[in-house]
Amino acid sequence: MIKGVLFDFWGTLAENGIFPSPVKQARYILRLRMLFKDFIVRFEQAMMTKPYKDLNEAFTAVCKEFDLEPHDFIIEKLVGMWNKNELLANPFLETVEVLDYLKKNKIKIGLISNTPSTITRILDKFNLNKYFDGIIFSYDTGLLKTNPDMFKKLLKKMKLKPGEVIMIGDSIPTDVIGARGAGIKSILVDRRNRRDFTPKIINLRELKDLLEKKEIEDFISKGEAEQEKRNEQKAEEAKEE
Repeated sequence: MIKGVLFDFWGTLAENGIFPSPVKQARYILRLRMLFKDFIVRFEQAMMTKPYKDLNEAFTAVCKEFDLEPHDFIIEKLVGMWNKNELLANPFLETVEVLDYLKKNKIKIGLISNTPSTITRILDKFNLNKYFDGIIFSYDTGLLKTNPDMFKKLLKKMKLKPGEVIMIGDSIPTDVIGARGAGIKSILVDRRNRRDFTPKIINLRELKDLLEKKEIEDFISKGEAEQEKRNEQKAEEAKEE
């Protein structure tokens, strides 16, 4: 029985205020020619695992991580971009509706995010703190969601076991695989419906429908089985090439 739902924040509960995402824009501003998957790990580790006093200090640490000189004009551009995203960010249209539904049905709600401390201002702005029974952020713990201990800390706060919760997020490496590393079932949110992955939903209303119909656990099991078959097929195809 599902007693709790854990949510990622950006791309799951809230949409970025700028496009492309601020992390992708940061790579562009820094003029780093490297794969995004390699960049994001180092970027998040540098910026999102410490409680910096301000964004200037955070982005200076990011520059040092990539052996770049933290010139004032670069830091100013990065800070301005990040602040613009914060100013224009909004919860998705269905976010409050779904959080209200979970609260009404006494399903505990957790929030887990790789993020700097600026997220607190957005939670306050939209009065979202009231929904969460447990919150854990990377800048507070020094951990990223790729570390199962981050999920375990949140479950301890919520007084729930891995088998009693599900994780909802828009990142396969951190939200889906990260949660599974802690023994937690997970569902991908793919709002543009572009990723060949299951189990996934297109928006949070689908989560609400699955819970109302008591089909969530069956949905996850079937999705995981389907994904395992896809992975096996890809592995076989790779062998034949």
